[in-house]
Amino acid sequence: MYAIVEIAGLQYKVEQDQYLFVNRLKGEAGDSITLDRVLLTDNGNVTLGAPVIEGLTVEAKIVEHLKGDKVVVFKKKRRKGYKKKNGFRASLTKIEIISIGGERTEKKAPKKETKSTPKASKSSKQDDLTIVEGIGPKTQELFNENGIKTLSDLAAKSAEELKAILEPKGGIYASMDTETWPKQAQMAADGKIEELKAWQDELKSGSKQ
Repeated sequence: MYAIVEIAGLQYKVEQDQYLFVNRLKGEAGDSITLDRVLLTDNGNVTLGAPVIEGLTVEAKIVEHLKGDKVVVFKKKRRKGYKKKNGFRASLTKIEIISIGGERTEKKAPKKETKSTPKASKSSKQDDLTIVEGIGPKTQELFNENGIKTLSDLAAKSAEELKAILEPKGGIYASMDTETWPKQAQMAADGKIEELKAWQDELKSGSKQ
């Protein structure tokens, strides 16, 4: 909302919380003043005074009294040798507009700009590789580190490729039998869980197919 108000013979466009420099007014710093010559207001709908809007006032506060910038006035008359130079500094009052129409609207504090944090993308699919007989958590962790995170990844590898990942670790890893792991992984990936379990029972009993 804004208003056009007459102050000390001059017209000003004012808004709430605005600071203005006007011709010297009576009063001391901190004094409240009421400006009753409101010529126009606009709050979505324009209201025009004739010449002023009856009953509508603008509340303001005197912030300080001060002098304006120096203005130099130079007068000269040709062929008469007349020259005169004067300086002038206007006496001003700085005021703050408190409210228009007696109502003070609370301004919403600007929202702090926050950088949007991109949502963490879903991690790539990771299956439980320990469903394969012979693979434990540590072995699964080792395969994950080598890019084998799903049953399909495991099924796509040959027994020799899996062996090549394990052997450099030595110890129990070097002695692991990877021959059936790709086929077991494929059966699990295809959802043939019952068939896989039956085959794993046979593997445990020492029979391989």
